[in-house]
Amino acid sequence: MNSSEMKNTKKAVRLLQAKGSVPLEPRCASIKSNQTMGRITDLREDDDSAELSLIQRKETDSAEHSHVSMKSDQSMDRIIHFRKEACSTHLSLIQRKETDSAEHSHVSMKSDRSMGREIVFRKEACSTDLSRVQEETLETSRRKMDFIFKELEHKVISLVKNQLKMFVKLLSLDYPACSEREEEDESSIRDGALKITLHVLRNMNQTDLANMLQTKLAPSCHTKFKHTLSEKFQKINEGISNTGTSALLKEIYTELYITEGGTGEVNNEHEVRQIELASRRPATQDKPIKCNDIFKDKSIRSVLTKGVAGIGKTVSVQKFILDWAEGKANQDVLFIFPLPFRELNLMKEKHLSLLALLRQFFTDIKELKPRNYYNYKVMFIFDGLDECRLPLDFQNNESVFDVTQSASVDVLLTNIIKGNLLPSALLWITTRPAAANQIPSDSINQITEVRGFSDPQKEEYFRKRISDQSLAERIITHMKSSRSLYIMCHIPVFCWIAATVLERMLGEAESGEIPKTLTQMFTQFLVFQINQSNQKYHRKKDMDHKQTTKIILALGKLAFQQLEKGNLIFYEADLRECGIDVSEMSAWSGVCTQIFREEFGLYPGKVFTFVHLSVQEFLAALYAFLSAVSNNRDVLLQLITPVSCFFKKSKSDFFKSAVDRALQSENGHLDLFLRFLLGLSLKSNQTLLQDLLPGTVSRFYSKKGINMYIKEKIRQIPSPEKTICLFHCLNELNDHSLVQEVQNYQNRGLHGAKLSLAQWSAVAFVILNSEEELDVFDLQKFDKSEECFLRLLPVVKASRKVVLFNCSLTEKSYAALASALSSDCSSLREMDLSYSELKQDISVKLLSAGLENPHCKLEKLGLSNCSIGKEGCATLVSALNSNASHLKELNLNWNNLGDSGVMLLSGLLEDPHCKLENLQLFSCDLTEKSCAILLTALSLSSSSLRQLNLGNNELQDSGVKLFSAGLANPHCKLEIIWLCNCGIGEEGCAALLSALNSNPSHLRELNLNSNRTGGSRLKLSALLEDPFYKLEKLHI
Repeated sequence: MNSSEMKNTKKAVRLLQAKGSVPLEPRCASIKSNQTMGRITDLREDDDSAELSLIQRKETDSAEHSHVSMKSDQSMDRIIHFRKEACSTHLSLIQRKETDSAEHSHVSMKSDRSMGREIVFRKEACSTDLSRVQEETLETSRRKMDFIFKELEHKVISLVKNQLKMFVKLLSLDYPACSEREEEDESSIRDGALKITLHVLRNMNQTDLANMLQTKLAPSCHTKFKHTLSEKFQKINEGISNTGTSALLKEIYTELYITEGGTGEVNNEHEVRQIELASRRPATQDKPIKCNDIFKDKSIRSVLTKGVAGIGKTVSVQKFILDWAEGKANQDVLFIFPLPFRELNLMKEKHLSLLALLRQFFTDIKELKPRNYYNYKVMFIFDGLDECRLPLDFQNNESVFDVTQSASVDVLLTNIIKGNLLPSALLWITTRPAAANQIPSDSINQITEVRGFSDPQKEEYFRKRISDQSLAERIITHMKSSRSLYIMCHIPVFCWIAATVLERMLGEAESGEIPKTLTQMFTQFLVFQINQSNQKYHRKKDMDHKQTTKIILALGKLAFQQLEKGNLIFYEADLRECGIDVSEMSAWSGVCTQIFREEFGLYPGKVFTFVHLSVQEFLAALYAFLSAVSNNRDVLLQLITPVSCFFKKSKSDFFKSAVDRALQSENGHLDLFLRFLLGLSLKSNQTLLQDLLPGTVSRFYSKKGINMYIKEKIRQIPSPEKTICLFHCLNELNDHSLVQEVQNYQNRGLHGAKLSLAQWSAVAFVILNSEEELDVFDLQKFDKSEECFLRLLPVVKASRKVVLFNCSLTEKSYAALASALSSDCSSLREMDLSYSELKQDISVKLLSAGLENPHCKLEKLGLSNCSIGKEGCATLVSALNSNASHLKELNLNWNNLGDSGVMLLSGLLEDPHCKLENLQLFSCDLTEKSCAILLTALSLSSSSLRQLNLGNNELQDSGVKLFSAGLANPHCKLEIIWLCNCGIGEEGCAALLSALNSNPSHLRELNLNSNRTGGSRLKLSALLEDPFYKLEKLHI
């Protein structure tokens, strides 16, 4: 367009602006389009350089009725380009490059942007293609967007380059650490660039460089914060020092055995029982993980760590924080905030923001701004969920998303855990097993379990703890001689207790009977600690017996009352309730610091705890014992009824009622208490107490009546776990008569032995307390009766494989077997029930209840010839579908499943979580339909199936052809196939040959016995010699 044409065009536009529209000729079109709304109207030449202002004015003339009006929203907010096309439109809304000039006519244009006025283009015989206009408008928009993003790319690259140059300077050794002196906008840019840089560096495996850069750019308080935590967590109060000072963690720390996986479900068994079962679990079944690696998988935000009391959860947290603070691990995390529940309980009534909460715990971080908590990678550690006294109402608590928003501490915690507050923050929660379900499962990404010391770690601890290595070896030998003591050594605190006692008794300082039972060990420990504190603090050999008695009874009462409530930590109000004046506790000196002590945390407030749950249980038993034998008071009865607890019956009746009370406990929380209580009735233990607490212990000693009562209970009670507890009680009473009886039977062999119920329980106790590894439990080696099986159930749980071949199990037995499969502590990985009838639906349902439980980790299941029909198969497959990630081998040979059963099984095989590798369906009444059904499962890339037995089924050539189609699929990775006696002829063999030719890389063994292979025999045999194929065995 030349300058003259441009002038004419501008003049036309000005006329339109001045006059509005003129009368329209009948043939002219009125184009009304929302595409022009709010857009700039440009008049461009070929180079798109000419622009005219937006036509915006009120039009006064009306359009004639004969005109065509076209209206569209596409004209809103767009640029209008006036160009010339072949069309004779004088001024058209087109956007393309043209060089021809436009002929002028009067045009009326109406757009939604021009406040309801029409923009009308007059034209004779106008043939404007509106769709082409729209396409060209979109093309122009794309060009503009490309231009914008090219410029953006240039500026972003320039910005990032500048930031990277600054990062390089920061990483030079002589460049000082950076403080937050930049302006807010510059800091935001830096934070964004830093996140990208750190992400790329870590993907390049330049972790150290990334950590160094992050530290350099950390706020000035970062170094001081780390130093404060290092000072706080570098020492551990193990209660072992004669000078009263704490030991350095790195000097005495022994690596703990931590496993990955598991569920957050509650385990209500007594924790000592859990330890006993866990000690039997083969290490090969676990997936160990280092403490510092629990957040190594970057997809994990939250971890729940379980473990029984004193097993090492808090020490693991302490070591994790110390290694971080000293720059040894997890340096990608900028701030770690340890917030123990025992200290958060003290803030139960507080109403404050998360920002204020953290500043109360950590004074070094007051300079951090709210945005820092979102920009930096931070971690919260909530230690001791089982000690939490906050409601943690995840369903009803209000939602909080801002770190400056005030709420109760309970609300803040639930919002952090749910991910509402600081959703990118890492989260680590520790708990005892009984409280694990307080956190919603969808808020936890991974579960780990602290298992304490493994057997090698136990020995390592004693060698570190005892400087005299010869003495350390003697202690290790003695602990191994008592199975009950050695099992307890999984708990680090018990190792300390044992080392404290045995170092004195096996050394030159002291003599006496070496402890072989738990009661003896804890009695000696108590005596040693009180004697030690008396000599240290009072500087005299003769102790104040009256003061000592007062302290022990007060602590015993506190221990007893809080044990019944399930509390392991206590506050001032709990102490006052038991008559303990906190202000006078300084006079208790060594007893408090070695057995019962005040915890000094990050938050100012008094928290008290016994050194371990077992110490609390021992003192609770001692309090109950002294109350009974010295004051005729039955404190156990007082728990049931508030009436007078004085009794007139014999002392033996008190112990019998204690046995009954413990057996009534559903979760066995009084099991260890009962063992201590009965053990205290022995003369040897009372002699020690008499010297310690003269005048408090009457000369009551255990009578045979108590022993006989316990043996009678062993015969009567149906629970095999409770009978094991009672055998431990007999052990504390030094009564080994039942055990010795069954050991005589064991020497002659127990196959077919007709033992009493008590004797079968004794067999279970002996097996569980032997050092032999429990690999296979075969009921036929004992007695196939229901009574024998139920009494030996604890052995079944502790075994890797259980064989119940050709056993006529009852519904009761199947229910018990399901409970074993469902146990969190179960070691079962293989189970063979072959030739044991499951034809009754109830039996299959009972068994399936165990198989579908998430605790069930069964890998091999043998159900050959169990009379399982179609209904039973449906129940079984449904259970396996619910828990499909463990089972690798399933044997259903000789069951009347039919094609419908295979249909159910194919659903299991098609599940991406299914790990089944070996499926046995020999003689299951299958037809060619089953081959068609299995076709999809065989063709899945996610399939784990490697071995399939379809032998002795009427598949025929037609079925094998269908099966071969799946075998030919490159995703099929079958290595062993059994098709013996399936009615296969040469046609079927040809299909198999064709399939192997298409997919020769996997099949190693093929069984075609008892089929009409004919001339195909030679062709199939030739595959063995051909290196193109992997076939190694051919049965034909």
